[in-house]
Amino acid sequence: MKTSAFVYPWDVNGDPEAPGRLAALGVEQVTLAAAYHSTRALTPRHPRHRVVTAEHAAALYPVDDRWEGRTLRPYPAGDWAPGDAYGEAAAALAEAGLEVHTWVVLAHNSRLGAEHPDTSVVNAYGDRYPWAPCVAQPATRAYLTELAAEAAVRPGARGTELESLGWYGLAHLHAHDKTAGVGLGDAGQYLMSLCFCPACRAGYGEQGLEPDELARAVRSALEPVWQGAPSDGGWAGVVKLLGETRADTTRAWRDRTARTLQEAAVAAVRAAAPDGFQVLLHADPVSYHCGANAGVDPAHILSVADGVVVPCTGGSGPLTPFAEQGRPGAVLAANFTIVSGMGGSHGTLGRDVARACDLGATELRLYHAGLASDGDLAEARSALAGR
Repeated sequence: MKTSAFVYPWDVNGDPEAPGRLAALGVEQVTLAAAYHSTRALTPRHPRHRVVTAEHAAALYPVDDRWEGRTLRPYPAGDWAPGDAYGEAAAALAEAGLEVHTWVVLAHNSRLGAEHPDTSVVNAYGDRYPWAPCVAQPATRAYLTELAAEAAVRPGARGTELESLGWYGLAHLHAHDKTAGVGLGDAGQYLMSLCFCPACRAGYGEQGLEPDELARAVRSALEPVWQGAPSDGGWAGVVKLLGETRADTTRAWRDRTARTLQEAAVAAVRAAAPDGFQVLLHADPVSYHCGANAGVDPAHILSVADGVVVPCTGGSGPLTPFAEQGRPGAVLAANFTIVSGMGGSHGTLGRDVARACDLGATELRLYHAGLASDGDLAEARSALAGR
């Protein structure tokens, strides 16, 4: 079964042993970051450093002249990924016999929100989420679509995995995050992720919802949650809090907005890519979910992309809605966190992989080979040896 490991360019560049170490895991492919958000990352085996701080979202390669004169454009990386960091790492990995695919993070960019606050999601209270570009705004959609095409189709890449290609909301692994004090649940997260920027307000209006009244309804629905009342889970909880008409109408509009962006971005990648280039999306089968694994409609996304990368660390159930579509040739990649310190299930990876295969996984993803300890990598090698 084809398996790919996620890595950053700084895991490879400056460490001549890294490509061979990755190949020795038993993987055939590496998914290498080409455009990525801010992060602070350990590099447990690198001979020159142990911690890398990527200060802001950036393109990890030199962008071309398509961005000249544009207000929204990718930011260059700093000294954590100088020059063509992606290209340097990709060449070393390919020389070790590994197939290289790009890893492109899209609607998740705190610097974009800080410098262009009008691009951000705005909640019903008027709070902006600078890490979350609103995917309903025409200029933002154009920026994300162009970035997808450029960052995905790097020289020598055989495919791409597009992350955060949809709505981002309140949930965010932000620096020193302090948002877990109230249990919002799925329903509260949805309400706190509804956007009220001008583009979204116009969108609600087109669907027959008065945006100021909708915002008041959201705030009213959330009041018991702030007081400590448990938030019902699932879509039924959203309907209970917001009412069926408002809930269904907002979801239909947001689903359509995300679907059309996904269609445009995948089409742009395909137009720029050579024949046979594989396009996958990091995806959640519940369309109203927000985040790095964009909420999608399984039938729709498998008609647009070549497949999906599905989070399976907490259980492989999310694979089922995609497998049920019965799409011949569709890639269903089960993504497992192998870093025990980041929630990876140490000691059970082999069983977890077997369960994912039973549920329809056609490929595997290991998150994240550059962050993992030697012990975590040893377990991954053992699990893959049995496949």
